[in-house]
Amino acid sequence: MEMRPNSIEARDIAYHFHGYTNARAHEEKGPMVIDRGEGVHVFDTNGNRYIEGMAGLWSVAVGFNEKRLIDAAHAQMQQLPYYHNFSHRSHGPAIDLAEKLVAMAPVEMSKVFYTNSGSEANDTILKMIWYRSNALGMPEKKKVISRLRGYHGVTIASASMTGLPNNHRSFDLPLQGVLHTTCPHYWREGREGESEEQFATRCAEDLDAMIQAEGPDTVAAFIAEPVMGAGGVVVPPATYWEKIQAVLSKYDILLIADEVICGFGRTGKMFGSVTYDIKPDIMTMSKQITSSYFPFSAFMVNERVYEPIADESNRIGILGHGYTGGGHPVGAAVALENLKIIEERELVANAAERGAELQAGLAKLTDHPLVGEARGVGLIAALELVAPEGRAEEFTPGMIGTHMNAIMLRNGLLSRNMLDAMGYCPPLIVKSAQISEILDITERSLGELASELT
Repeated sequence: MEMRPNSIEARDIAYHFHGYTNARAHEEKGPMVIDRGEGVHVFDTNGNRYIEGMAGLWSVAVGFNEKRLIDAAHAQMQQLPYYHNFSHRSHGPAIDLAEKLVAMAPVEMSKVFYTNSGSEANDTILKMIWYRSNALGMPEKKKVISRLRGYHGVTIASASMTGLPNNHRSFDLPLQGVLHTTCPHYWREGREGESEEQFATRCAEDLDAMIQAEGPDTVAAFIAEPVMGAGGVVVPPATYWEKIQAVLSKYDILLIADEVICGFGRTGKMFGSVTYDIKPDIMTMSKQITSSYFPFSAFMVNERVYEPIADESNRIGILGHGYTGGGHPVGAAVALENLKIIEERELVANAAERGAELQAGLAKLTDHPLVGEARGVGLIAALELVAPEGRAEEFTPGMIGTHMNAIMLRNGLLSRNMLDAMGYCPPLIVKSAQISEILDITERSLGELASELT
Protein backbone atom coordinates (compact mmCIF):
# COMPACT_ATOMS: atom_id res chain seq x y z
CA MET A 1 0.00 0.00 0.00
CA GLU A 2 1.51 3.32 -1.09
CA MET A 3 0.71 6.18 1.25
CA ARG A 4 1.79 9.73 1.81
CA PRO A 5 4.26 10.36 4.64
CA ASN A 6 2.39 11.67 7.68
CA SER A 7 -0.94 10.47 6.24
CA ILE A 8 -3.40 9.05 8.74
CA GLU A 9 -2.58 5.56 7.44
CA ALA A 10 1.18 6.11 7.83
CA ARG A 11 0.72 7.44 11.35
CA ASP A 12 -1.39 4.39 12.22
CA ILE A 13 1.43 2.11 11.10
CA ALA A 14 3.98 4.18 13.01
CA TYR A 15 2.19 4.34 16.35
CA HIS A 16 -0.80 1.99 16.64
CA PHE A 17 -0.40 -1.65 17.80
CA HIS A 18 -3.54 -3.49 16.60
CA GLY A 19 -5.38 -6.42 18.11
CA TYR A 20 -6.35 -9.42 15.97
CA THR A 21 -3.93 -8.30 13.25
CA ASN A 22 -0.72 -9.64 11.72
CA ALA A 23 1.63 -6.91 12.93
CA ARG A 24 4.22 -7.38 10.14
CA ALA A 25 1.56 -7.56 7.44
CA HIS A 26 0.02 -4.38 8.83
CA GLU A 27 3.32 -2.56 8.39
CA GLU A 28 3.06 -3.28 4.69
CA LYS A 29 -0.68 -3.12 4.13
CA GLY A 30 -1.77 -0.35 6.46
CA PRO A 31 -5.30 0.26 7.76
CA MET A 32 -8.67 1.06 6.30
CA VAL A 33 -9.59 4.06 8.44
CA ILE A 34 -13.29 4.41 9.27
CA ASP A 35 -14.29 8.04 9.60
CA ARG A 36 -18.00 8.08 10.49
CA GLY A 37 -21.15 5.99 10.72
CA GLU A 38 -24.82 6.47 9.94
CA GLY A 39 -27.48 3.83 10.57
CA VAL A 40 -26.25 0.50 9.17
CA HIS A 41 -23.48 2.20 7.16
CA VAL A 42 -19.93 3.34 7.88
CA PHE A 43 -17.70 5.55 5.72
CA ASP A 44 -13.94 5.45 5.34
CA THR A 45 -11.62 8.44 5.03
CA ASN A 46 -11.76 8.14 1.24
CA GLY A 47 -15.52 8.64 1.30
CA ASN A 48 -16.44 5.04 0.47
CA ARG A 49 -19.68 3.78 2.02
CA TYR A 50 -20.10 0.24 3.38
CA ILE A 51 -22.92 -1.74 4.92
CA GLU A 52 -21.55 -2.75 8.33
CA GLY A 53 -22.55 -6.39 8.01
CA MET A 54 -20.99 -7.27 11.38
CA ALA A 55 -22.44 -4.35 13.41
CA GLY A 56 -18.83 -3.46 14.22
CA LEU A 57 -17.91 -6.50 16.27
CA TRP A 58 -21.35 -8.12 16.67
CA SER A 59 -22.40 -5.15 18.73
CA VAL A 60 -24.04 -1.98 17.35
CA ALA A 61 -27.70 -2.90 17.84
CA VAL A 62 -29.28 0.51 17.24
CA GLY A 63 -26.97 1.54 14.40
CA PHE A 64 -24.32 4.21 14.17
CA ASN A 65 -24.85 7.84 15.18
CA GLU A 66 -27.99 7.28 17.28
CA LYS A 67 -28.65 10.72 18.77
CA ARG A 68 -30.49 9.40 21.83
CA LEU A 69 -27.38 7.51 22.99
CA ILE A 70 -25.16 10.51 22.30
CA ASP A 71 -27.51 12.73 24.30
CA ALA A 72 -27.69 10.21 27.17
CA ALA A 73 -23.90 10.14 27.41
CA HIS A 74 -23.70 13.94 27.24
CA ALA A 75 -26.32 14.45 29.94
CA GLN A 76 -24.64 11.97 32.28
CA MET A 77 -21.24 13.53 31.63
CA GLN A 78 -22.66 16.84 32.79
CA GLN A 79 -24.28 15.43 35.93
CA LEU A 80 -21.79 12.80 37.14
CA PRO A 81 -19.03 11.97 34.63
CA TYR A 82 -17.47 9.25 36.77
CA TYR A 83 -17.86 7.41 40.01
CA HIS A 84 -17.03 3.96 41.38
CA ASN A 85 -18.86 1.26 43.33
CA PHE A 86 -16.19 0.33 45.88
CA SER A 87 -16.68 0.59 49.66
CA HIS A 88 -20.48 0.89 49.63
CA ARG A 89 -20.49 3.75 47.08
CA SER A 90 -23.03 3.75 44.26
CA HIS A 91 -24.85 6.01 41.81
CA GLY A 92 -28.26 6.16 40.15
CA PRO A 93 -27.50 4.80 36.65
CA ALA A 94 -25.78 1.66 38.02
CA ILE A 95 -28.68 0.97 40.39
CA ASP A 96 -31.31 1.59 37.72
CA LEU A 97 -29.55 -0.64 35.21
CA ALA A 98 -29.02 -3.49 37.68
CA GLU A 99 -32.72 -3.42 38.53
CA LYS A 100 -33.61 -3.35 34.82
CA LEU A 101 -31.35 -6.28 33.94
CA VAL A 102 -32.62 -8.48 36.76
CA ALA A 103 -36.18 -7.74 35.63
CA MET A 104 -35.28 -8.64 32.03
CA ALA A 105 -33.53 -11.90 32.90
CA PRO A 106 -35.06 -15.03 31.37
CA VAL A 107 -34.69 -16.87 34.68
CA GLU A 108 -34.69 -15.63 38.26
CA MET A 109 -31.47 -13.75 39.00
CA SER A 110 -30.20 -12.11 42.18
CA LYS A 111 -27.47 -9.55 41.50
CA VAL A 112 -25.56 -7.76 38.72
CA PHE A 113 -21.77 -7.31 38.82
CA TYR A 114 -20.27 -4.68 36.50
CA THR A 115 -17.13 -5.00 34.40
CA ASN A 116 -15.78 -3.30 31.25
CA SER A 117 -15.71 -5.96 28.52
CA GLY A 118 -16.93 -9.46 27.83
CA SER A 119 -13.42 -10.79 28.41
CA GLU A 120 -13.22 -9.06 31.77
CA ALA A 121 -16.66 -10.32 32.75
CA ASN A 122 -15.81 -13.95 32.01
CA ASP A 123 -12.44 -13.59 33.70
CA THR A 124 -14.21 -12.33 36.82
CA ILE A 125 -16.78 -15.11 36.63
CA LEU A 126 -14.02 -17.72 36.83
CA LYS A 127 -12.57 -15.98 39.90
CA MET A 128 -16.01 -15.86 41.49
CA ILE A 129 -16.54 -19.57 40.83
CA TRP A 130 -13.25 -20.39 42.56
CA TYR A 131 -14.18 -18.07 45.45
CA ARG A 132 -17.59 -19.72 45.76
CA SER A 133 -16.12 -23.24 45.81
CA ASN A 134 -13.78 -22.23 48.62
CA ALA A 135 -16.70 -20.67 50.47
CA LEU A 136 -18.59 -23.95 50.19
CA GLY A 137 -15.64 -25.92 51.55
CA MET A 138 -15.10 -27.59 48.17
CA PRO A 139 -11.58 -26.44 47.22
CA GLU A 140 -11.21 -29.16 44.58
CA LYS A 141 -14.31 -28.05 42.67
CA LYS A 142 -12.57 -25.50 40.44
CA LYS A 143 -12.50 -26.83 36.87
CA VAL A 144 -14.54 -25.23 34.12
CA ILE A 145 -15.54 -26.89 30.87
CA SER A 146 -15.90 -24.89 27.69
CA ARG A 147 -16.19 -26.09 24.08
CA LEU A 148 -13.84 -26.34 21.15
CA ARG A 149 -14.34 -23.23 18.98
CA GLY A 150 -16.17 -21.45 21.80
CA TYR A 151 -15.25 -17.80 22.33
CA HIS A 152 -15.21 -16.16 25.75
CA GLY A 153 -12.57 -13.45 25.52
CA VAL A 154 -8.85 -12.79 25.53
CA THR A 155 -7.69 -12.17 29.11
CA ILE A 156 -5.62 -15.02 30.55
CA ALA A 157 -8.64 -16.78 32.07
CA SER A 158 -11.21 -15.95 29.38
CA ALA A 159 -8.79 -16.84 26.57
CA SER A 160 -8.24 -20.16 28.31
CA MET A 161 -11.99 -20.77 28.14
CA THR A 162 -11.97 -19.73 24.48
CA GLY A 163 -11.53 -22.83 22.35
CA LEU A 164 -9.71 -21.35 19.34
CA PRO A 165 -6.08 -22.33 18.70
CA ASN A 166 -4.80 -18.86 17.79
CA ASN A 167 -5.95 -17.55 21.14
CA HIS A 168 -3.67 -20.10 22.83
CA ARG A 169 -0.61 -20.33 20.57
CA SER A 170 2.49 -18.68 22.04
CA PHE A 171 0.46 -17.35 24.99
CA ASP A 172 1.07 -20.49 27.11
CA LEU A 173 -2.66 -21.12 27.31
CA PRO A 174 -5.02 -22.60 28.33
CA LEU A 175 -4.64 -22.51 32.09
CA GLN A 176 -4.69 -25.82 33.91
CA GLY A 177 -8.22 -26.77 34.91
CA VAL A 178 -9.90 -25.30 31.83
CA LEU A 179 -11.17 -28.07 29.56
CA HIS A 180 -12.84 -28.16 26.13
CA THR A 181 -15.50 -30.57 25.00
CA THR A 182 -17.08 -31.25 21.60
CA CYS A 183 -18.04 -28.35 19.35
CA PRO A 184 -21.75 -28.75 18.51
CA HIS A 185 -21.35 -28.12 14.77
CA TYR A 186 -23.42 -30.82 13.11
CA TRP A 187 -22.34 -30.01 9.54
CA ARG A 188 -18.66 -30.39 10.39
CA GLU A 189 -18.64 -32.77 13.36
CA GLY A 190 -21.61 -35.04 12.64
CA ARG A 191 -20.85 -38.58 11.52
CA GLU A 192 -22.19 -40.25 8.40
CA GLY A 193 -25.76 -41.39 8.99
CA GLU A 194 -25.99 -39.54 12.32
CA SER A 195 -29.09 -37.37 12.77
CA GLU A 196 -28.97 -33.97 14.48
CA GLU A 197 -30.57 -35.39 17.59
CA GLN A 198 -28.14 -38.32 17.63
CA PHE A 199 -25.27 -35.85 17.32
CA ALA A 200 -26.71 -33.81 20.21
CA THR A 201 -26.87 -36.99 22.27
CA ARG A 202 -23.22 -37.71 21.46
CA CYS A 203 -22.22 -34.17 22.50
CA ALA A 204 -23.97 -34.67 25.84
CA GLU A 205 -22.35 -38.08 26.26
CA ASP A 206 -18.92 -36.57 25.52
CA LEU A 207 -19.53 -33.95 28.21
CA ASP A 208 -20.69 -36.59 30.68
CA ALA A 209 -17.61 -38.72 29.96
CA MET A 210 -15.29 -35.74 30.47
CA ILE A 211 -16.92 -34.94 33.82
CA GLN A 212 -16.61 -38.56 34.90
CA ALA A 213 -12.97 -38.72 33.82
CA GLU A 214 -12.06 -35.51 35.67
CA GLY A 215 -14.19 -36.37 38.70
CA PRO A 216 -17.58 -34.70 39.19
CA ASP A 217 -16.42 -33.19 42.49
CA THR A 218 -13.70 -31.26 40.65
CA VAL A 219 -15.87 -29.62 37.97
CA ALA A 220 -17.49 -26.34 38.98
CA ALA A 221 -19.03 -24.93 35.82
CA PHE A 222 -19.78 -25.23 32.12
CA ILE A 223 -19.58 -22.07 29.98
CA ALA A 224 -21.10 -21.73 26.52
CA GLU A 225 -22.59 -19.26 24.07
CA PRO A 226 -26.22 -20.06 23.15
CA VAL A 227 -25.04 -19.66 19.53
CA MET A 228 -21.29 -19.65 18.95
CA GLY A 229 -20.08 -16.39 17.43
CA ALA A 230 -16.38 -16.03 16.63
CA GLY A 231 -16.06 -19.80 16.27
CA GLY A 232 -18.07 -19.52 13.04
CA VAL A 233 -21.70 -18.88 14.04
CA VAL A 234 -22.37 -22.43 15.16
CA VAL A 235 -26.07 -23.05 15.78
CA PRO A 236 -26.72 -25.90 18.24
CA PRO A 237 -28.35 -29.03 16.84
CA ALA A 238 -31.89 -29.94 17.80
CA THR A 239 -32.24 -31.07 21.47
CA TYR A 240 -28.62 -30.06 22.25
CA TRP A 241 -29.33 -27.65 25.09
CA GLU A 242 -31.93 -29.91 26.68
CA LYS A 243 -29.43 -32.77 26.83
CA ILE A 244 -26.48 -30.67 27.96
CA GLN A 245 -28.48 -29.17 30.82
CA ALA A 246 -29.55 -32.62 31.96
CA VAL A 247 -25.89 -33.63 32.32
CA LEU A 248 -25.02 -30.48 34.28
CA SER A 249 -27.98 -30.97 36.59
CA LYS A 250 -26.96 -34.56 37.22
CA TYR A 251 -23.58 -33.46 38.60
CA ASP A 252 -24.61 -30.13 40.23
CA ILE A 253 -22.47 -28.08 37.82
CA LEU A 254 -23.14 -24.38 37.29
CA LEU A 255 -24.20 -23.21 33.83
CA ILE A 256 -22.77 -19.94 32.49
CA ALA A 257 -24.56 -18.56 29.45
CA ASP A 258 -22.20 -16.25 27.58
CA GLU A 259 -24.74 -13.82 26.07
CA VAL A 260 -22.12 -11.28 24.96
CA ILE A 261 -23.14 -11.68 21.30
CA CYS A 262 -26.58 -13.27 21.61
CA GLY A 263 -28.00 -10.94 24.25
CA PHE A 264 -30.49 -8.12 23.67
CA GLY A 265 -32.18 -9.38 20.54
CA ARG A 266 -29.58 -10.87 18.25
CA THR A 267 -31.25 -14.30 17.96
CA GLY A 268 -34.76 -12.90 17.49
CA LYS A 269 -35.52 -13.19 21.21
CA MET A 270 -34.27 -10.87 23.95
CA PHE A 271 -31.67 -13.45 24.98
CA GLY A 272 -30.24 -16.55 23.34
CA SER A 273 -31.19 -18.35 26.55
CA VAL A 274 -34.85 -17.70 25.67
CA THR A 275 -34.36 -18.95 22.10
CA TYR A 276 -32.98 -22.29 23.34
CA ASP A 277 -34.74 -22.59 26.72
CA ILE A 278 -31.47 -22.34 28.64
CA LYS A 279 -31.69 -21.83 32.39
CA PRO A 280 -28.32 -20.39 33.40
CA ASP A 281 -26.95 -19.71 36.86
CA ILE A 282 -24.78 -16.89 35.46
CA MET A 283 -25.24 -14.72 32.36
CA THR A 284 -22.49 -12.64 30.72
CA MET A 285 -23.55 -9.45 28.91
CA SER A 286 -21.70 -6.85 26.85
CA LYS A 287 -21.59 -5.53 23.24
CA GLN A 288 -25.27 -4.80 22.50
CA ILE A 289 -25.91 -3.69 26.09
CA THR A 290 -24.67 -0.21 25.03
CA SER A 291 -24.51 -0.93 21.28
CA SER A 292 -20.77 -0.58 22.03
CA TYR A 293 -21.13 3.21 22.20
CA PHE A 294 -19.37 2.86 25.56
CA PRO A 295 -17.11 0.04 26.84
CA PHE A 296 -19.36 -1.76 29.29
CA SER A 297 -20.20 -5.25 30.48
CA ALA A 298 -21.87 -7.08 33.31
CA PHE A 299 -22.86 -10.48 34.53
CA MET A 300 -25.87 -11.64 36.49
CA VAL A 301 -25.83 -14.38 39.11
CA ASN A 302 -28.63 -16.24 40.82
CA GLU A 303 -28.98 -16.77 44.57
CA ARG A 304 -27.27 -20.15 44.32
CA VAL A 305 -24.12 -18.36 43.14
CA TYR A 306 -24.43 -15.12 45.12
CA GLU A 307 -25.12 -16.39 48.64
CA PRO A 308 -21.88 -18.35 49.23
CA ILE A 309 -19.84 -15.47 47.74
CA ALA A 310 -21.56 -12.96 50.00
CA ASP A 311 -20.92 -15.19 53.02
CA GLU A 312 -17.24 -15.54 52.14
CA SER A 313 -16.83 -11.77 51.72
CA ASN A 314 -18.33 -11.40 55.19
CA ARG A 315 -15.96 -13.99 56.64
CA ILE A 316 -12.91 -12.29 55.09
CA GLY A 317 -14.24 -8.78 55.61
CA ILE A 318 -14.23 -7.72 51.97
CA LEU A 319 -14.69 -9.04 48.43
CA GLY A 320 -11.22 -8.28 47.10
CA HIS A 321 -12.21 -7.71 43.50
CA GLY A 322 -13.56 -4.81 41.43
CA TYR A 323 -12.76 -2.39 38.59
CA THR A 324 -12.17 1.35 38.52
CA GLY A 325 -14.60 1.70 35.61
CA GLY A 326 -17.02 -1.06 36.59
CA GLY A 327 -20.60 0.23 36.37
CA HIS A 328 -19.37 3.55 34.95
CA PRO A 329 -22.23 6.08 35.20
CA VAL A 330 -21.92 7.15 31.56
CA GLY A 331 -21.90 3.54 30.35
CA ALA A 332 -24.86 2.66 32.55
CA ALA A 333 -26.82 5.69 31.30
CA VAL A 334 -26.09 4.75 27.69
CA ALA A 335 -27.10 1.14 28.38
CA LEU A 336 -30.43 2.21 29.88
CA GLU A 337 -31.24 4.39 26.88
CA ASN A 338 -30.07 1.72 24.47
CA LEU A 339 -32.38 -0.86 26.07
CA LYS A 340 -35.25 1.62 25.88
CA ILE A 341 -34.66 2.03 22.16
CA ILE A 342 -34.53 -1.74 21.61
CA GLU A 343 -37.86 -2.12 23.41
CA GLU A 344 -39.64 0.97 22.04
CA ARG A 345 -38.69 0.30 18.41
CA GLU A 346 -39.39 -3.43 18.74
CA LEU A 347 -35.94 -4.29 17.44
CA VAL A 348 -36.10 -7.84 18.80
CA ALA A 349 -39.11 -8.51 16.58
CA ASN A 350 -37.31 -6.80 13.71
CA ALA A 351 -34.34 -9.11 14.27
CA ALA A 352 -36.66 -12.11 13.99
CA GLU A 353 -38.38 -10.83 10.83
CA ARG A 354 -35.33 -9.48 9.00
CA GLY A 355 -33.37 -12.46 10.27
CA ALA A 356 -35.81 -14.84 8.58
CA GLU A 357 -35.19 -12.96 5.31
CA LEU A 358 -31.43 -13.16 5.77
CA GLN A 359 -31.48 -16.87 6.62
CA ALA A 360 -33.75 -17.70 3.66
CA GLY A 361 -31.59 -15.69 1.26
CA LEU A 362 -28.36 -17.31 2.42
CA ALA A 363 -29.95 -20.76 2.23
CA LYS A 364 -30.63 -20.18 -1.48
CA LEU A 365 -26.89 -19.71 -2.03
CA THR A 366 -26.08 -23.25 -0.87
CA ASP A 367 -26.54 -24.41 -4.46
CA HIS A 368 -23.37 -22.51 -5.36
CA PRO A 369 -20.38 -24.88 -5.73
CA LEU A 370 -18.25 -22.77 -3.38
CA VAL A 371 -20.81 -22.84 -0.54
CA GLY A 372 -20.80 -25.72 1.93
CA GLU A 373 -23.38 -24.55 4.45
CA ALA A 374 -25.57 -21.59 5.38
CA ARG A 375 -26.48 -21.41 9.06
CA GLY A 376 -27.81 -18.97 11.62
CA VAL A 377 -30.75 -17.76 13.68
CA GLY A 378 -32.25 -14.28 13.86
CA LEU A 379 -29.77 -11.65 12.71
CA ILE A 380 -26.65 -13.76 13.11
CA ALA A 381 -25.54 -16.05 10.31
CA ALA A 382 -22.61 -17.57 8.47
CA LEU A 383 -21.93 -18.80 4.96
CA GLU A 384 -19.31 -21.55 4.99
CA LEU A 385 -17.17 -21.56 1.86
CA VAL A 386 -15.45 -24.62 0.41
CA ALA A 387 -12.75 -25.12 -2.18
CA PRO A 388 -13.62 -25.80 -5.83
CA GLU A 389 -14.25 -29.49 -6.40
CA GLY A 390 -11.07 -31.53 -6.50
CA ARG A 391 -8.84 -28.64 -5.38
CA ALA A 392 -9.08 -28.74 -1.58
CA GLU A 393 -5.33 -29.35 -1.21
CA GLU A 394 -4.56 -25.99 -2.85
CA PHE A 395 -6.16 -23.94 -0.08
CA THR A 396 -5.12 -23.66 3.55
CA PRO A 397 -7.90 -22.98 6.08
CA GLY A 398 -8.99 -19.36 5.86
CA MET A 399 -7.49 -18.67 2.43
CA ILE A 400 -10.80 -18.69 0.55
CA GLY A 401 -12.57 -16.78 3.32
CA THR A 402 -9.90 -14.06 3.32
CA HIS A 403 -10.24 -13.72 -0.45
CA MET A 404 -14.03 -13.53 -0.24
CA ASN A 405 -13.78 -10.94 2.52
CA ALA A 406 -11.70 -8.68 0.27
CA ILE A 407 -14.17 -9.05 -2.60
CA MET A 408 -17.16 -8.24 -0.38
CA LEU A 409 -15.33 -5.20 0.94
CA ARG A 410 -14.68 -4.04 -2.61
CA ASN A 411 -18.41 -4.44 -3.28
CA GLY A 412 -19.44 -2.38 -0.26
CA LEU A 413 -20.13 -4.95 2.48
CA LEU A 414 -18.06 -5.33 5.64
CA SER A 415 -18.08 -8.94 6.83
CA ARG A 416 -15.61 -10.99 8.84
CA ASN A 417 -14.25 -14.33 7.78
CA MET A 418 -13.78 -16.85 10.55
CA LEU A 419 -11.44 -19.07 8.57
CA ASP A 420 -13.73 -19.84 5.61
CA ALA A 421 -17.04 -18.91 7.26
CA MET A 422 -18.32 -15.47 6.29
CA GLY A 423 -20.12 -13.77 9.18
CA TYR A 424 -23.35 -11.76 9.05
CA CYS A 425 -24.52 -9.74 12.03
CA PRO A 426 -26.00 -6.41 10.86
CA PRO A 427 -27.43 -3.85 13.30
CA LEU A 428 -30.88 -4.75 14.61
CA ILE A 429 -32.32 -1.69 12.85
CA VAL A 430 -31.60 -3.21 9.41
CA LYS A 431 -34.44 -2.98 6.86
CA SER A 432 -35.66 -5.46 4.26
CA ALA A 433 -34.09 -3.47 1.42
CA GLN A 434 -30.73 -3.57 3.19
CA ILE A 435 -31.01 -7.32 3.75
CA SER A 436 -31.63 -7.65 0.01
CA GLU A 437 -28.54 -5.55 -0.67
CA ILE A 438 -26.44 -7.72 1.65
CA LEU A 439 -27.66 -10.84 -0.18
CA ASP A 440 -27.10 -9.28 -3.62
CA ILE A 441 -23.53 -8.28 -2.73
CA THR A 442 -22.87 -11.76 -1.36
CA GLU A 443 -24.17 -13.46 -4.50
CA ARG A 444 -22.22 -11.12 -6.78
CA SER A 445 -19.08 -11.62 -4.70
CA LEU A 446 -19.44 -15.40 -4.93
CA GLY A 447 -19.48 -15.09 -8.72
CA GLU A 448 -16.35 -12.96 -8.66
CA LEU A 449 -14.69 -15.37 -6.24
CA ALA A 450 -15.43 -18.31 -8.57
CA SER A 451 -13.95 -16.43 -11.51
CA GLU A 452 -10.82 -15.42 -9.60
CA LEU A 453 -10.23 -18.93 -8.23
CA THR A 454 -10.41 -20.41 -11.71
